[in-house]
Amino acid sequence: MTPTEAAERHVRDVVNRSGTSFARGMNALPPPGQKAMYAIYAFCREIDDIADEPGEEGAKRDALAAWGAEIEALHMGNPTRPTAIALAPALEGYDLPKAEFHELIAGMLMDVDMDFGTVPPMDRAGLHLYCRRVAGSVGLLSVPVFGEPRATQFALALGDALQLTNILRDIGEDADAGRLYLPADLLARHGVTVTTAAETVRQPGVRHVCDELLAEAEARFADARAQAEQHDRRKLRPALLMAMIYRTYLAGLRRRGFAEPTRRLSLSPLTRAVLALRALTI
Repeated sequence: MTPTEAAERHVRDVVNRSGTSFARGMNALPPPGQKAMYAIYAFCREIDDIADEPGEEGAKRDALAAWGAEIEALHMGNPTRPTAIALAPALEGYDLPKAEFHELIAGMLMDVDMDFGTVPPMDRAGLHLYCRRVAGSVGLLSVPVFGEPRATQFALALGDALQLTNILRDIGEDADAGRLYLPADLLARHGVTVTTAAETVRQPGVRHVCDELLAEAEARFADARAQAEQHDRRKLRPALLMAMIYRTYLAGLRRRGFAEPTRRLSLSPLTRAVLALRALTI
């Protein structure tokens, strides 16, 4: 097995082990695009694991810095890690923007900052920056692979919508891990006192904060739909499938309301399959 074949197997295994909703969209692509998206996803998964798994602050920062150095090596034609080796053909074939890999790493560092209390709770501008880094960058790396490299505003709008939905869906899980993505200025407006993450999200005013963020997510989904009309929707099908899945999450959150914001919402495998079939008609 060649190094490239071993690297391709590695990133495919990362995707398969993750059980990610993104797999359906990736599998709809032709083989070169599928391989590229597997490599992009594996990169995202590996740096996300650095930020999320237990460990010392210094070790996490060092590990993320090492990935930054690996991205530089990749762009110089000298990747060493399996995921970076798998990314090399995608980099050449789709002209992936180097800056977006570094933006993703910067987004993971924001999580590390939050975990170790080195920054105060983020404000609305901080939340938008976080969404841009951890989700917008994924979109900007993906649209060239989809064959629509000019669909940058679509990618950014959808990234915001997906990440805000994630935050609303995972409030309790994140709070139990000590993370609070609800912006401090919105919390203050609705009379919520910021203490620990777990105590903060259980205050009554949090439901109003969530309602505002839900409205913002809906607006960004609408922006993404409008932007998609300016491009070849068939090429954007993998992203539009993710939009359908996450809009279903968002609709469920709106129906349920946020009286119990820590209760996580999930979709059944049947619902996901039906949405995937609907996406084939795009």
